[in-house]
Amino acid sequence: MKPAAHDFVAARRRLEAKAKSAGDKLTTVEDAAARVQDGDVIAAGGCLFSRTPMALVREVLRQRRHGLTLVRNLTCTEGEFMMVAGAVERVITAWMSIGLPWGVSKIMREYVEGAKVTLEEWSHLALGLRFRAAAMGVPFLPTLTMLGSDLVPVGGMKTVQDPFTGQVLGAVPALFPDVALLHVHRADRFGNCQIDGYPHMDADISRAATTVLVTAEEIVPEEEIRRHPDRTIIPGFLVDALALVPFGSFPHECYGLYEADYDHFEGYTAAINAQGSRAVTDYLDRYVYAPANFVDYLDLFGPDRLRRQHALARELT
Repeated sequence: MKPAAHDFVAARRRLEAKAKSAGDKLTTVEDAAARVQDGDVIAAGGCLFSRTPMALVREVLRQRRHGLTLVRNLTCTEGEFMMVAGAVERVITAWMSIGLPWGVSKIMREYVEGAKVTLEEWSHLALGLRFRAAAMGVPFLPTLTMLGSDLVPVGGMKTVQDPFTGQVLGAVPALFPDVALLHVHRADRFGNCQIDGYPHMDADISRAATTVLVTAEEIVPEEEIRRHPDRTIIPGFLVDALALVPFGSFPHECYGLYEADYDHFEGYTAAINAQGSRAVTDYLDRYVYAPANFVDYLDLFGPDRLRRQHALARELT
């Protein structure tokens, strides 16, 4: 049974009862996504259009899930897809847009202002602290963020008194997702995952969620993972299912491997400006429901575009 919101004791018991296998986790993206159930609270890793678990999101939509709550610190096109597809009834986020050039999501405005989807807004830091509290196994974390904001009562944030100084602090409740959807650079078959560049909140999300589903750009021998143990952000015993999906974030980016396809974003947003949510419905028909698998999906972009985006990728050194 799923715990009620903020029921820390039930949520922690559920997490502690999770099987933590050290065995082989390899499966297909279809099988991994099938573990998402209607009504689940799902947390997506990455940030905005960086390392978005697009292959998993696409497959969840193809399996026609509904009643979901999507949690992501900075929500991007995946949130728009889920709204228009009727998959989500609530979105918990700090901001929803494709990026600054395109402004706040017009789809979000349409669906929230039209009372089709509930939006629960937290600050970027507060949402991260909610995952951190769950990962630590504590019911809340004290903070200064959001104090003085009208958002404080919206998502159930409380205030507490610092027992040492008497100062009033914010108390952000732990957030225990039912499912984590994550995309990583590489993993071994046991689910030990490494992320290059900024790992963002993925480590905490993987420790907070009951079920952890991962796609990886590359599956490497376990000896390779052991050679650089400091890069292992997510240990294998947390992972429930792992699928090999090269370009698994596309047309979003994966740091050092391929850049986001801004031309694609430009065409997508232009269609929304002209047609509203109907443009997203057409997009879903073409890119989500029509291709039988993720390889067919990538074929819609073509090998030349994939090679171009790979060539544009850079690493900070």
